[in-house]
Amino acid sequence: MITDLNHFSFTVSDLNKSISFYENILGLKLLDVSGRDPSFSQRVTGIRDAELKVAYFDVNNARLELIEYVKPKHTEIIDTSTCNVGSAHICFNVDSFNELVKKLQDNNVKFAGDVCEIPGGPNKGKQVLYFEDGDSNTIEIISNQKVG
Repeated sequence: MITDLNHFSFTVSDLNKSISFYENILGLKLLDVSGRDPSFSQRVTGIRDAELKVAYFDVNNARLELIEYVKPKHTEIIDTSTCNVGSAHICFNVDSFNELVKKLQDNNVKFAGDVCEIPGGPNKGKQVLYFEDGDSNTIEIISNQKVG
């Protein structure tokens, strides 16, 4: 029986660069950076000769895990557009929505679309924005407060 969420994860091309983005631009707290023994990495991932570097960030009610495959190096860059089956994204609730949007703009972060007001569902009336990290992983932010 599932009890709660432990972490969500993205594979990245350069762990140090990604750490900088998630820590300095998004403001997440870095908890740990460590390598994984290749014999463990291969057994758990099923990928021959896998060697990983992993970073964990605190996200209050869960953790974000970023993984860089030291071996094998990424062989193909996939299209992570959210319309593609198998694509994933993460969503963060934010207090200072407009401040974060400005910070993203100031750091030339690629927006997938526009800031919009959510028209229905449990987040109706809140602002939302999709954007990408340096590896084209999709991130969504939703304001904690409703518009107006």
